[in-house]
Amino acid sequence: MKTVHAVCFSNAKDMSEIPSDSIDLVVTSPPYPMIAMWDDLFGQLNPEIGECLKAGRGMQVFELMHKELDAVWTEVRRAVKSGGFICINVGNAVRTLAGNFALYPSHSRIAAWMTEAGLTPLPEILWRKQTNAPNKFMGSGMLPAGAYVTLEHEYILIFRKGPKREFKKAEEKILRRKSAYFWEERNIWFSDIWTDIRGTCQHLSDNTVRKRSAAFPFEIPWRLIQMFSVYGDTVLDPFLGSGTTLFAAMASARNSIGYEREIGFRDMLFSACDSVLSSARKRIRDRMAAHRDFVKKRLAEKGCMNWTSTYYNFPVMTAQEQELIFYEPEELTKTGRNLFEVRYLPHLPE
Repeated sequence: MKTVHAVCFSNAKDMSEIPSDSIDLVVTSPPYPMIAMWDDLFGQLNPEIGECLKAGRGMQVFELMHKELDAVWTEVRRAVKSGGFICINVGNAVRTLAGNFALYPSHSRIAAWMTEAGLTPLPEILWRKQTNAPNKFMGSGMLPAGAYVTLEHEYILIFRKGPKREFKKAEEKILRRKSAYFWEERNIWFSDIWTDIRGTCQHLSDNTVRKRSAAFPFEIPWRLIQMFSVYGDTVLDPFLGSGTTLFAAMASARNSIGYEREIGFRDMLFSACDSVLSSARKRIRDRMAAHRDFVKKRLAEKGCMNWTSTYYNFPVMTAQEQELIFYEPEELTKTGRNLFEVRYLPHLPE
């Protein structure tokens, strides 16, 4: 099996290189409107944003920033196949402008746009991003009524384009079964609240790049890719940044396309590709070890399990897991200036 990964250093408002109805899954985390680190970026896209910020017109700034994102969502909607998914990691913002402290709810603004654009909203996920110590607070401290709750979570918004995806051909059904996940993984992943993921540290040597990066944890795109795609699908990230979604797709035997307007990310992003192979192989072994631990505990507590893995010969909880197989990345080759190919082999018992 082989996958191809392309990086486009351009603005995702124009993704004309991508044919309509060709993307299986979008996983992305855009610049968050009303977070100060993104003011310059949005101001470059629309000078009116900087003017309104200086005037303290917060809600007008918020809407202007989202209109810049709307142009990207329009391209995303065009590119995604019928039955494909769009997963957007986004956090809300709090900010004081002209003496007025307010919440700027990006999650509801994006959800409203997607719904109006004809996409089907699905249950969302909240993940707890514990960036505040227990004794941190906002506002007047112990005196009512000027204190404010902290923001310690972000949203993963999930949308589907068109009706539910169908797997009609025999080879499609086989690939779907091979792409299965473990029963115990499903029970964690498909909960609407994720408490087992923490914010990520950014190891960026270039300080100017650091200021333009807000990478989300690798576990988020990796998990979403397992949940909403199958081997060989194509994943799109229109706000690639430091490449987390690209790396998660490589580790998952999916193709990927990423857009990033900041050329400063290029060297850092490409130099990190080689480490993906070893970390992906370790992740496979960790998943298998965790499943074996689960089996041992389950058998001790409940007795027998009724199904056996075809490829790995260990017990599984359901018939849907029987044909699950892991594809291990063996070789990464740079095939063009911004293009990579990854070759995989089935991970089978020795």
